[in-house]
Amino acid sequence: MKFEQMINQVIQGDCLEVMKDIPDNSIDLILTDPPYGINMASNGVVGFGEVGKNKKAKLKNYGIRKWDTEIPSKEYFDEIFRISKNQIIFGGNYFVEYLKNSPCWLVWDKDNTGNFADCELCWTSFKTSVKKYKYTWNGMLQENMKQKEVRQHPTQKPVELIRRILVDYSDEGELICDPFGGSGTTARACKDLNRKYILIEKEPDYVKICNQRLAQNNLF
Repeated sequence: MKFEQMINQVIQGDCLEVMKDIPDNSIDLILTDPPYGINMASNGVVGFGEVGKNKKAKLKNYGIRKWDTEIPSKEYFDEIFRISKNQIIFGGNYFVEYLKNSPCWLVWDKDNTGNFADCELCWTSFKTSVKKYKYTWNGMLQENMKQKEVRQHPTQKPVELIRRILVDYSDEGELICDPFGGSGTTARACKDLNRKYILIEKEPDYVKICNQRLAQNNLF
């Protein structure tokens, strides 16, 4: 597929191969959440433990997947750096061997109660200082309980969190790429904020979910 045809599209495929067709420095920002290699998806079921007083997180079956058995190889990160001017990479603490020193890490405080990790770390290429985002995302509990997001992916990120990051680290009209598209949160946030996007996802089921979410009206 030609580069111009990729813009504002969800592309099914291995992002390593797709990125080879993207010119150097043609992406303003890569905002992505690669597999951490922690086997999050291998048994298909996510959710356990206490999430609040007298409440427990419900188990949810996302289907057995094999995409999180190991981290992506160095070649994936080489392509990410080749095609983009700046990068924000969730789970950067899992990929330190591929990343340079950075003064600007993003800290997502999930407002957690001991269920799963309290925070997630994002490595960035920016030269500003560390920044924290607090957004509740804890089992059945979400920041906006009146308009809860349907979680369709075991590592899905809140749309509002991604919107806040995009507002702080990109401008309207810029081109954002997510090579590990998952359920399409980055593309959805880009559409809401008048950013262009290229989203790449290997799993056909997730590609379908991405397109369904993009077809909806603005997600609050």
